[in-house]
Amino acid sequence: MSYGLIPRWKSRLAMFARQLTHRKYKEQARMLVYILFMIPGILFMLWAQGKVKGAYQKYSKVQNSANVTGAQAARRVLDSQGLYDVQIEPIRGDLTDHYDPRSRVLRLSQGVFGVPSIAAIGIAAHEAGHAIQHAKAYGPLKARTAMVPVVNIGSNLGFGVLFLGLILNSVGLAWVGVGLFALATIFALLTLPVEFDASKRAKAALVQVGLVDSGVSGGQESKGVSAVLDAAAWTYIAGFAASLLTLLYYVMAVMGMRRD
Repeated sequence: MSYGLIPRWKSRLAMFARQLTHRKYKEQARMLVYILFMIPGILFMLWAQGKVKGAYQKYSKVQNSANVTGAQAARRVLDSQGLYDVQIEPIRGDLTDHYDPRSRVLRLSQGVFGVPSIAAIGIAAHEAGHAIQHAKAYGPLKARTAMVPVVNIGSNLGFGVLFLGLILNSVGLAWVGVGLFALATIFALLTLPVEFDASKRAKAALVQVGLVDSGVSGGQESKGVSAVLDAAAWTYIAGFAASLLTLLYYVMAVMGMRRD
């Protein structure tokens, strides 16, 4: 064996060790950046969820002066806009209320459908607001609805394509994954005006049909309805913020591939 090969092998081993150390620190740095991006969004979402649950629990114990249930309030709001064909059905769970534009059915949760509380009529009127948006072909709602099939595909494939691109060190493939995930962020952004407008319609409609404060805006019942709906709005803002932060992290990760 040539003794001249020993220093050469030692040099190669030292270089390999330095490369492993560099990769280790680089992975640790990426993990730290990921945590720094994710924590604000997670904390924001937890705060928003706590806020909406607190407002809901508070005003679900306060009976409205008209003594109408959520289902009755929704019916009054819908009928005031001529939407007599929109059906109202109960659905299991808490805060599972939603409007289904495909079947034109408004579904209200157990704590809303048959409960005569401030929270119940506020939430029911909000969902009725979505039915009104649908009937009036509200632009942001149409755009969001049209995106649903594409967003479903992007949500299912986006991360997988991005991860595959990172593993194969394919920048182009990784950018495709980022683009697919970006669809979910755009969808979350479009959700904001849709939800804000539905709440605005709900507040006005409840006063118009005389279900809060005897038809006079600005009273205690109107403030209670606003507290519930405004708290719910924060969950959509937090959802968009979390999605945007995740998207920015993915963009940074792919741009880092080029530097590597």
